[in-house]
Amino acid sequence: MRPVLVTGASGFVGWHVARRLAERGWAVRAMTRGRHPVPELNVEVVTADLTDPGSLRRAIDGCGALFHVAADYRLWSPNPAELYAANVDGTRALLEAARTANVERIVYTSTVGCIGFVEGGLGDETTPVSEAEMSGHYKRSKWRAEQAVRQFAADGLPVVIVNPTAPVGDHDFKPTPTGQTILDFLRGRMPAYLDTGLNIVDVRDVAEGHLLAFDKGRPGERYILGGENLTFQQILETLSRISGVPAPKFEIPYAVAWAAAAAGETIARWTGTPPRAPMEGVRMAKKKMWVTHGKAAKELGYQPAAAETALRHAVEWFRR
Repeated sequence: MRPVLVTGASGFVGWHVARRLAERGWAVRAMTRGRHPVPELNVEVVTADLTDPGSLRRAIDGCGALFHVAADYRLWSPNPAELYAANVDGTRALLEAARTANVERIVYTSTVGCIGFVEGGLGDETTPVSEAEMSGHYKRSKWRAEQAVRQFAADGLPVVIVNPTAPVGDHDFKPTPTGQTILDFLRGRMPAYLDTGLNIVDVRDVAEGHLLAFDKGRPGERYILGGENLTFQQILETLSRISGVPAPKFEIPYAVAWAAAAAGETIARWTGTPPRAPMEGVRMAKKKMWVTHGKAAKELGYQPAAAETALRHAVEWFRR
């Protein structure tokens, strides 16, 4: 059996995908950038960068399968062109390399940000949405990357798309923006909350969903890998029950959050230090990002755990 390449294996979702594949018995080749380690996993490590097509060709040489999980996941960057270079151009280069290497099956990790949302309802894989609705450079870059992947699929490349919602749980190394929110809460740095909503899912279920998509997904199709739809207030109240840390009682008006984010980004442009609350995150919070994973449940057999389980895993890991 030829090895499977997992990009982004030193990151949050990629690490869990690599672990799940190794548990299943695959020979995992873990692609990392800048010699980042892959802790706790006995895998082959290869160094490559999405902005270096030659390194991608070397990384995938000899592989029979690909899980492209890596992305430049920043809601603020002093140079937004970097996000497009990695997320769009890098994805195209990697899929070209996969086609040349005769890779037999590919799973591409997109984001729920590329799904359309319904006011007062649930978005799904068919909800209309356009690039104009992408609220910032990260979402716009992932949107363009997903469109490129769908074109590769239309041209015959065996690639399945998955759209995770807001994964939380253990081994959130960096951490992700959602993980940072949990850390801020645990450290008492969240005096108030916005009226918004997220779909929370355990990262372990997201990893399992990747493997289900590999086994059962239809090329060219996309599958939402979600969990439970909660308001931000409900998320904080759940974290409070788990951790014993009091939940904030005051709601921030959206206009105040917008003004604070605008001021923070102005300072960030001078200092080069990322703002605590990026404008893209505030814009995303204007909508409740609620979706259904019914298609993944029906076609893949995807069955995620409750959101409280995911949040408990995250709290326990961050505290350790």
